[in-house]
Amino acid sequence: MKAMKRISLSLAAGLVGVSSAQAADLPVKAKAIEYVKGCSLYGPGFYYIPGTDTCIKLGGYLRTEVSVNSSYHYDVPNNSVGGARNRLSDAYNWRSREEMTIDTRTASEYGTVRTFFEGVFQWTGGAYSGAGNGSTVYASLGGVSAPNNANPGAVAGGTVGVWNAFIQFAGFTIGKAMSQFTTPWAHYPANVLDGLPGASSWDPVNQFSYTADFGQGISLSVSAQDSVIHDTTAIWNVSAASAAGILAGSYGGNDIAGSASPDFVGMLRVDQSWGLFQASVAAHDNHAAYYGATELTGHPSDKWGWAGQLALSIKNLPTGPGDSVNMSGVYSHGASRYSFHDYGSSTFAMYGGSGLPGVYQSLGFAGVSDAVFVAGSGMELTTTYGFQGGYTHNWNAYWNTGIFGGWAAVRYNGTAKGYMCSAVVANLALSSGMAGCNPDFSYSVVGINTRWTPVKNLTFTTELAYAMLDQKYASGSSVTAPLQAGIAKPAGTYEIKDQSAISLLFRAQRNW
Repeated sequence: MKAMKRISLSLAAGLVGVSSAQAADLPVKAKAIEYVKGCSLYGPGFYYIPGTDTCIKLGGYLRTEVSVNSSYHYDVPNNSVGGARNRLSDAYNWRSREEMTIDTRTASEYGTVRTFFEGVFQWTGGAYSGAGNGSTVYASLGGVSAPNNANPGAVAGGTVGVWNAFIQFAGFTIGKAMSQFTTPWAHYPANVLDGLPGASSWDPVNQFSYTADFGQGISLSVSAQDSVIHDTTAIWNVSAASAAGILAGSYGGNDIAGSASPDFVGMLRVDQSWGLFQASVAAHDNHAAYYGATELTGHPSDKWGWAGQLALSIKNLPTGPGDSVNMSGVYSHGASRYSFHDYGSSTFAMYGGSGLPGVYQSLGFAGVSDAVFVAGSGMELTTTYGFQGGYTHNWNAYWNTGIFGGWAAVRYNGTAKGYMCSAVVANLALSSGMAGCNPDFSYSVVGINTRWTPVKNLTFTTELAYAMLDQKYASGSSVTAPLQAGIAKPAGTYEIKDQSAISLLFRAQRNW
């Protein structure tokens, strides 16, 4: 009996223990799961961030492309080893890129508060230059679109970049965004080519801007934007000119000082169902460093330059649904980036054949500056002007074709020409002397492309571009050039002559 009692007590204790354990393991009532909800306030693709009243949209694309007969993505071979046209020049160059965007928007009593970020990861093939001893040096182009730019953001295996990073609030835009001077299509009126002259670029710039919206598609913007790199070509100290620099398209030392003032921009836009009209103006401060190596050498006083642009877009053309024409014209004085933007070249050095006796080859060299001076003088501002346009025709829902062109001219005043030509005659022994020297030039590009979109957001593009450099030196002029080891050009006599170049692009892009 005692044994049975012990067994019963043990079972009871075990049941109590089990019951207690089960009670302890019972789950607490779970918090309701917050599912992601669509946000229809700002269009398709937006969703509420769980637990907030902020909507977010993720986007981007993956692109791969091959540039034929050029090292640059995407531009014609108009300088460096590309312009040399020899065994150092690339027959093709490859790039792969992933671009990502993050767009957030929140309704407020002041209107929509928006942030926008656009970043890029990319890999671009490099190019070889001569070392001057029978060997070559390889340099990755990283991910830089413009041949004249440095290579910021380089990492092992490629580059990273921040293209847009801005806040919009109550009409203000603060951060890195497209310049208010620029048209919505920037320098792409119907093209892919980055090096189309005659307009300002898509390249975003740090800014503080305010846009007043008057309704019915009419708006007015005023802006202060960072002038460093984006809005400055060169300020040439011709006293520091060298033979090698002139042959590469630079008529002096680039004597830009530290930042002193932003560029000031104003823009009026009328955006209607028929298209768009835009007028833009900009003021640019030219701020040089010193005449010589130290502060004691002195410096020229600042000079303000300016630029103006008119642009027109026409939609709903009778040639077909979705067809469009985009065009713009620009004039600048001491603000050349608004005609020769920072995604294209501002120095040119292109080689070709020559029929002159005793001449090795022909050469076209040219350069764009904002201002020119020599030691002890004031700055002479450079005048530029140009235009560009494009027409896009949609054959059907899957195919379209674009034709495009751009032209820009550079004109130096008499004083600037005197400085520059003295350097050319002294450093390169120009055969026609001062009388035959004229550093003015024009640069133009025309082209055609066709795009095929077999399925939504997947597009294949082929584009052909042809560029022309029009020199203004006297016909039959020649220069005596030193060895240029980097592009394997020997010392000798070269005819100064107009040049041209052609490039082809194949691109595949998937948007998401």
